[in-house]
Amino acid sequence: MRERYLQIIRLGWPILVGQLGMIFVGFADNIMVGRYSTEALASASFVNNVFNIAILACIGFTYGITPVIGALFAKGDDAGIGAEMRASVEVNIVYALLITACMGGLYFALPLLGQPEELLPLIRPYFLTCLAGVLPVGLFNVFSQWSYGVNDTKTPTAIVLVANGLNVVGNYALIYGHWGMPELGLTGAGLSTLVSRLLCPVVMYGVFRRGRRAAGYQRAYLSGRLTWGKALRVVRGSLPLSLQMAFETGAFSGAAIIAGWLGAVALASFQIIIVVGMLGFCIYYSIGSATSVLVAHAAGRGSGREMRRMAWAGYHVMLGVMCVSSLVFLLCGRGLMGVFTDDVRVLELSYTLILPLVLYQLGDATQISFANSLRGTGHVVPMFWIALVSYMVAGLPCTYLFAIPFGWGLVGIVLSFSVSLFLAGALFLVSFLRATGGQDAR
Repeated sequence: MRERYLQIIRLGWPILVGQLGMIFVGFADNIMVGRYSTEALASASFVNNVFNIAILACIGFTYGITPVIGALFAKGDDAGIGAEMRASVEVNIVYALLITACMGGLYFALPLLGQPEELLPLIRPYFLTCLAGVLPVGLFNVFSQWSYGVNDTKTPTAIVLVANGLNVVGNYALIYGHWGMPELGLTGAGLSTLVSRLLCPVVMYGVFRRGRRAAGYQRAYLSGRLTWGKALRVVRGSLPLSLQMAFETGAFSGAAIIAGWLGAVALASFQIIIVVGMLGFCIYYSIGSATSVLVAHAAGRGSGREMRRMAWAGYHVMLGVMCVSSLVFLLCGRGLMGVFTDDVRVLELSYTLILPLVLYQLGDATQISFANSLRGTGHVVPMFWIALVSYMVAGLPCTYLFAIPFGWGLVGIVLSFSVSLFLAGALFLVSFLRATGGQDAR
């Protein structure tokens, strides 16, 4: 078991570094925006949480690549990897464009979503910059999942870190108007993020085409042609994962809309707690991604016993990380929140959310761990139904009930996250055990 822990840590730590870089950028973005104005922070909260559905739906659609590439890599089938990547890139471009069109339609419905009227002039231009970034995010993650599948987690991490560093510099220049740049406030933050998102897929594609492993993939990639059969295979493996991510994120985005009904102060506080909570989520994600790759390698060898052992090893590591992050929230939560704004109303409300934040950490860690383990097996259809039941049927109605009819306000919104996350964690675990129970028990 010790060797499995080390495998997960070795594969997961570069992803963790990249996730910590994203946390740093998320903190920096929200600190700069929050210090600019409470209205800008509230507007960013609404747009970011709405767009999380689109972004994570695109990212989730790329997750179907990992188990396929991982299994091909375990067999040494470079030509198969190249052909699979060609089909995946083309299908993901179409999917990202469809998501972009849907979000474009939502832009015209913004006044109907019940947000504070004074925020709409800030929301609209920021929304458009996020809209332009959907396709680049999808493309970058297609090649990132290929990289993870061939055991190279360091390259995507390095690219993300560099892009995030440029994003922070761009924010400083464009939000406040430093170094001769115009003062654009929240719109400046959006433009800076868009540039970094455009940079990432360009560099990642260059790595795929010219990296040290590239020669084995190139002929099949360049000569590949998308057929209906290939497209349907990609969609079958990817769409359930995309919808799972969309439903999960949709529950949080719905919570942001409900928080907006409570006013700009509540919406700004909600954004702070979401950004702080990402400290846990992003770290859990890195462990989950490493576990998924190793489970996929075991699936390629046809060993159900090894898949289960890898999954439990990943969960043990996850529980340790979860305990650390929970202690950080309890001991340092007030200090972390204090860096985002000096608005006393926002801070006082944010402080009441620390305990509900800690309460859902075990559920979040569990659902991420076994969702990724199930993804590694390639049995992804149950993930759609689990997410639908956990987040849409159970979670979002609880968010509304706790916040409005029960009168618990923003505390009720964050408390409701425990309902959906614990339910999802239990269902993912059951589905993973079923998926691997009939495999070869070598």
